[in-house]
Parts: sequence; structure tokens; C-alpha cells
Amino acid sequence: MSITVFVPQDAVALGLGANRVARAILSGAEARGLDLRIVRTGTRGMLWLEPMVEVATPEGRIAYGPVTPADVESLLDANFAEGGEHRLRLGDPEKIPFLARQHRLTFHRCGVVDPLSVEDYRAHGGYRGLEAALKLDAEGIVGEVRDSGLRGRGGAGFPAGIKWNTVMLAKADQKYVVCNADEGDSGTFADRIMMEGDPFNLIEGMTIAAVATGATRGYIYCRSEYPQAFKTLRDAIANGVKAGVLGDNILNSGKSFHLEVRLGAGAYICGEETSLLESLEGKRGIVRAKPPIPALKGFLGKPTLVNNVMTFTAVPYILEHGAKAYAEYGMGRSLGTLPIQLAGNIRQGGLIEYAFGITIRQVIEEFGGGTASGRPVRAVQVGGPLGAYFPDELLDTPLDYEAMAAQKGLVGHGGIVVFDDTVDMARQARFAFEFCATESCGKCTPCRVGATRGVETMDKVISGIRTEANLKLVEDLCEIMTDGSLCAMGGLTPMPVMSAITNFPEDFRRAGDWPVAAE
Repeated sequence: MSITVFVPQDAVALGLGANRVARAILSGAEARGLDLRIVRTGTRGMLWLEPMVEVATPEGRIAYGPVTPADVESLLDANFAEGGEHRLRLGDPEKIPFLARQHRLTFHRCGVVDPLSVEDYRAHGGYRGLEAALKLDAEGIVGEVRDSGLRGRGGAGFPAGIKWNTVMLAKADQKYVVCNADEGDSGTFADRIMMEGDPFNLIEGMTIAAVATGATRGYIYCRSEYPQAFKTLRDAIANGVKAGVLGDNILNSGKSFHLEVRLGAGAYICGEETSLLESLEGKRGIVRAKPPIPALKGFLGKPTLVNNVMTFTAVPYILEHGAKAYAEYGMGRSLGTLPIQLAGNIRQGGLIEYAFGITIRQVIEEFGGGTASGRPVRAVQVGGPLGAYFPDELLDTPLDYEAMAAQKGLVGHGGIVVFDDTVDMARQARFAFEFCATESCGKCTPCRVGATRGVETMDKVISGIRTEANLKLVEDLCEIMTDGSLCAMGGLTPMPVMSAITNFPEDFRRAGDWPVAAE
């Protein structure tokens, strides 16, 4: 009897020894004369259990984890290939509480399929969205995206249907679809998990976008720190062309879409769409002034649809099941599901896909299991390095674009980073300025100079030098950066700074004032 074992090759699993585990399983099986094959998958997102190995049994998949090479002999002895009992046995992965409570519309194939197999992707429902889209005209496809309520998952939350419609209506001899996969926010990894675990979902979503907007060429701008994702995407695209789902005459529809993956420049600012386009054109990644918007004049001056990975990968579900089915999830104007990435000082870090409206506290307690240190949660940063720091009294805020904005925060890319009561919030505020000073493209003065002055001023605050006067100066700097910066890099840096000062004032006044002469 042939035995199929699934071993993840997600970057986290690889870092924790997944390749050594796979080799040990093959070696042990050969020594026992077992007919065993290994399928390399992505991760299901339960990162504290990686490497999590699964085996196909007549009753369904059975998971074991976290597995080390030293565990393999005992697993084989316990007949894990048939789901045998073992201290690492987790049972049906779909029934693990962390996964069972989720609303997996976008990530349901991650950790399940062979990322490079078009056949496996289609066997698990892939390309049904594109098939449905090819039966509609361009207006029909854009209408489905608009009616679903899908908003850009990259951070701004701009309605995807409006952007798609703008590119669709633009007149040009050439149009482009560009995926912003330069996932640089701290505590975020949803894009990486998708690209490594289910790349054809992204490819399908971009292909639907191309059909809708009239584009024939596309690019995925992949973060340079993601070599595994880059290789997976490159190989998946090549396999897609061979299978007839990319290139000329996709699915015998008469429509063409040629897709390439490009490695990013290693700059956080290239996550901003116009800076990304500059880099994609081979230039230094510097923010462009708007207007014109990329939808009208983007890559090489042509109409360009720029969305991020999570936006494109939501589209196949919408086209397959209909806008109404997707819009039934969520709340208010935040419809559908949000890929939440839980990191920092947390017991169970990983990926959670859930309908908009779940609170920050629910994510931390019900999915994360509290802090890894066992100490109380003191601060939570939501939305990456430009997101606000929330204290305990704000943790019941729903993850919803409008609800977060009302509390002077943002959803961003869905990253949540947890800190316990040992965190120094004055130093976190300083870090926000330091991060901006390091990553600024330098084009506009409020960002370039303001962040540097912010670091210097925060150093004085931390040292207790004229605390009140320097905190007032920080507030003035933040106002200038918010109002005068060309893009969100400088415009949103004040959010973590001012939220830290407002919500944790005691951390900024511990040393007391020094005399003026101390400067």
C-alpha cells in the first residue's frame, strides 16, 4: 500500500528543520521497506506546531507536530503512516480549534495542495472562479468585485471595484496588472504563506483581473527577503503556461495573459504603489506625486491595476460563489474576511482568516492563547510599523476599517503584534521615528527630516531632558509629517508615536525634567 505524507516547505517550517524531517522520513521508510512518497505543501498557518507533518489515511488526513528529525523513528514505530497514536498526534488538522473556528475562504487550500501542481489546484476547486469570469463580460466581472464589497487588503482599504472599473474604462494600447507582494510590515506574513502554499490562487486572481480590465501582461513584485516564495511563484507560472492557464489562449478562451515575477529592491517604501512602479521600471524606488493615478498612468505610463496579494486572492472565491456569498461575511462597510497575522509575545502565533468584526482581544485570547511569557498584555500594535499601539481598554475594538479609524488606528495588512508589561513604550515611539528615517525614500522634507528630528527629540525625552517641552515638539513634528508628507510612510509614522504618548503617558515622564543646561 502506498503511503502519502505531507511535509510543509513554508519558510517557517524550513527554518525549523522541515527538510531534515522529510529526509528522515524517507530514510526510515526505506529501511522498513515502506512504499512512501512525500508531497511538499505550504503551511496551514499554525506556526507554533511547525513542522507539522500530515499523513493520508482512509479516514482523512492525520497531523503530527511539531516534528523534529529525532521524532521520526518513534513515529514510524507507532505506525504514524496509518494514523497511529503518538505523543505528537494532533488528529484531523481541520478539527484543531485554532483552525476549526476560522472562516477560510481564501486560505482553504494552503497546507493542503502541492503548490506547484495545476492538477492538484484544480482538484481542490481551483480555476472555477476564472471559468465563471470567462462567461461574463468585463462589466460583469467588475460588478461582482464591486458588489462583494472587497476593499484593498494592503492597508488603505480602497474599494477594489472602483479601481478595477477605472482601469477597465481607460483607453490604451497596453494595460498591466501588477501585484504588490512587497510584504514589509512587521508581524505580517499572509502574503508569504499564500505565495509559498497556494500560488495559483494569486495567479488565478490576477488572471481574472486581466480579463476584466483588458490587460495582457502582469507582474508580481515579490519582497526580496522571500526567496522561497519567489522560486515557488516562478515555477508555478512556468507550470501554468504549460497547463494552458497562462500565456496565450488561456483555457481556450481566446484571451492572453503573460505573467512574470520580479524580485523587489529590499526597500520598505516599495510597498507604496508608485514607488513600486518606479522600482519595477528599473529606477530607484521613490514615491510619485499623484495625480496622475496608476490606474490611468502607471507602469511605463500605461493604465495599471495595482493590488496586493490578499486582494487578488480573494477574487476567485467571489467569482465562483458570487458577490453576495462573500458580502455575507463581515460588518458595516468592511465585508468579507480578513487574513489576520498574530505575532510578537504570543503563545500561538500564526495566520487566522476571519470575518471582519472580530475584536483584537478575541484574536489574542481565543486564538493566540495569551502571551508567551505568561505576563499580562500591555500593548498591541495593529497594522504594521505605522499602526497604533492599543492599551487593554481598547482591545475590544472590532477589526473593521471604520471602527479602527474611530480609535485613531488602522487595520493595515492585518498584522497584530503583542507586547507584555515589560515593554517600554517610549522606546517603541522612538523606534517608529527611527524606522521612518531609515526607510524613507527621501523625496519629501516632512518625512525625510521630520523622522530624523523625531529620533533626536525622543532621545531627549527618554533621557529626561526638558520632557514636557520636547513632547510638545514631538507633537508639532507629528502634525507636520501627517499634513505635509507625500505618502503614508511619513503621513502615518505619527500614528504609533502619538498613540504611545497618549495611551502610555507614564513611560514618557519617568525620569522627570532635567535643567536646560543638561542639553
